[in-house]
Parts: sequence; structure tokens; C-alpha cells
Amino acid sequence: MKLPSTPAVIRIFKVLAIAEAFSWAALLVGMFLKWVTRTTELGVEIAGPIHGAFFIGYGISALTLWGLQRWPFRVALFAGLSAVFPFATVGFERWAGRHGYLTINTGQDSSQPAQEPASETAIG
Repeated sequence: MKLPSTPAVIRIFKVLAIAEAFSWAALLVGMFLKWVTRTTELGVEIAGPIHGAFFIGYGISALTLWGLQRWPFRVALFAGLSAVFPFATVGFERWAGRHGYLTINTGQDSSQPAQEPASETAIG
């Protein structure tokens, strides 16, 4: 089975980062309704599986980009950790875009890993 092209995986990753954040919001609302107001469990029953699917999809796309883009381990680690905290996937996606981790590496020898920006010492 052939993997999608790198540009397609980058687009999928960006969409899933946003979808994962919105599904987090829906799940948080559902948990508020279930546990605080005690009015309905419907929000959790609907948003829970949707969020779970986006969470897994985001994780798979991050792992795929780690391999395709030859991300340093710390970048892949922060991509994964961002899925654990509400809305952090959007922040990570924007950070990664600004720092060149979501661009197509053209003109590089594909056998060599992508180089980290020289001035970049930490996420932030």
C-alpha cells in the first residue's frame, strides 16, 4: 500500500489538528453537562468517540510526518504531547508551520534528515 504524498499528509495533519481541538471543546462541554449540571450524558456519548477518532488520526499523521519529514525526536514528542492537552494541537501546528516542520523539503538529499534551524534550541 502506498502512503499519501507528503503535501497530502501535511494537509491532513493540519485539518486533524484543528478538528482534534474542536472535538476537545465539544467533549469538555459534554463533560460539563454530564458531571456539573447533571442534565445529560448525550454530549459525552457523541463527542467522546468523535474526539477519540480525531485523536488517533492526529497521532497517526504526526507519526507519519515524523518519518516523512525526519522531524527531530523532540518535535515528534511535542506533537504527541499536544494532543493530550485541550487545544494544544492548534498551537503546535502553528509553531511547526512557522519553524519549517510542515513544509516540503525540496532540494535536499532524501537520504539525509532535515536539519533543525540553527537558532532553534527549544520549543517556543
